[in-house]
Amino acid sequence: MFDVIVIGAGMAGASVAAELAPTASVLVLEREKQPGYHSTGRSAAAYIPSYGFDNPSLRFLTECSLNFLAEPPADFQVETLLHRRGLLSLCPPDCAVSVETELEKLQVVIPNIVKVGREVIRQHVPIINDEYSKSGWFEPDVFDMDVHALHLGYLKALKQAGGQLVSNCTIGALTRDHGVWTVSTDSARYSAPVVVNAAGAWADELAALAGVDRLGLMPLRRTAVLLDPPVACDVSAWPLVMAVDGSFYLKPDAGLILASPADENPSLACDAQPEELDIAYAVDYAQKALNLHVKQVRHRWAGLRTFARDRTPVIGFDSRVAGFFWLAGQGGHGIQIAPAAARLAASLISKNQVPPDLEAAGFKRDFVAPDRLNSRSEEVGGLFEAAAS
Repeated sequence: MFDVIVIGAGMAGASVAAELAPTASVLVLEREKQPGYHSTGRSAAAYIPSYGFDNPSLRFLTECSLNFLAEPPADFQVETLLHRRGLLSLCPPDCAVSVETELEKLQVVIPNIVKVGREVIRQHVPIINDEYSKSGWFEPDVFDMDVHALHLGYLKALKQAGGQLVSNCTIGALTRDHGVWTVSTDSARYSAPVVVNAAGAWADELAALAGVDRLGLMPLRRTAVLLDPPVACDVSAWPLVMAVDGSFYLKPDAGLILASPADENPSLACDAQPEELDIAYAVDYAQKALNLHVKQVRHRWAGLRTFARDRTPVIGFDSRVAGFFWLAGQGGHGIQIAPAAARLAASLISKNQVPPDLEAAGFKRDFVAPDRLNSRSEEVGGLFEAAAS
C-alpha cells in the first residue's frame, strides 16, 4: 500500500514523484523500459520566457521554475541546468504578423527583448538569406536546457527519498473501492488512495481505463531533423531562430543545425515517427531561411506534444472521481515548467494549496483545474481528504 501511485515516468511524473517522496510513500509506474522515452526524450530542450507569454498559467509556471533550473539541488550533481543561447525571432517574407505590435506586447512582460535589424541579425546568423534578415527581435534570456540531467536528477531524488519506480509494466485495470485505488499490471497489483495521471499522450486513455471522463486532450506530432551546416561554418554560437509567425525554428545542435517546421499534426497516442512530407517541410524552411544546400538529412525524429483545447496544462484532482489527479496537457511547455508544475501538483495533492511563490506571482488554481474543461464544480481536497472519502 502506497500513499500515491504516479503513472508515467516522463518529466511530469518523475518530477511530481520526487517532490512527494520526502513526505509520502510513492510508486511510479512506467510502461516503457526506459523512462522519458517519448516526449521527454524528444524535446527541443529550450527555456523560453516568451513562449506562451500571453497565457498567465504558463508564464507564472515558467517564471517560478527559473531559480531551480539555474541552481538545481546539490543532489542533481550539476551546477546549472541552463546554458545561455538567446532567441532571434525573424519576420519571414509576406509575414502577416506585425513585428511592431507583437514586440510591444512582449515587452510588457519581458522588457529586455529588443528589436533588431539586418546588421545584428547577420551578426547572429551570418548565412541568413536576405529576405529573412529585414527585421525581428532578440530575447537574450533564453537557454538550452540539460533535459537528461533534469530528468535523471528527479529520478535519483525519488529513489533517495525512498520512492519506487517500476518500468516496463502494462496497466490492465484501475479500480477504486472503499477510498483506495488498485492498479493492476501485467505482473502485480498496487494500491493507493491517490493516483496521479502523468501518462502524457495516453492521459485520456488512462482516465477512461479508470472510469474517469476524458478531457479531450489531443496529442499533436512535431517533427525535427538534423542538417549539416556549410563547410567551415561554425554554428555553435548561433541563437535559437524562430519565425515570428510560428512557421519554423532552427537551433544549433552538436555542430549541426536542428530544423523543425513547427508542425502540429493530430495523432493517436503512439511511438511517433516522422512523416516524409514534414521532413521535406523542415528542409525547405531551412534552405529558404539560410544560405544552405541540403544534401542529406543526418537524423530525423518526431514527438507528441499533448494539449488541452485551451492549450493550458491540466493539474488538479478530478472532481467527480475522488483520488484521481491530473498532471497532463503540458504541450510544448512541459520541460521548462517542470519544477514549478511539480511543486504545484505535489502541494495540491498533499496540502490542497498553491505554493506561496506561485500564489505571490498571481497564479490561480482555476487556471489549470480539470473542471474548466467540463462543467464540474465539486471541490476535491488533498491527499488525506481523498484518502478518507
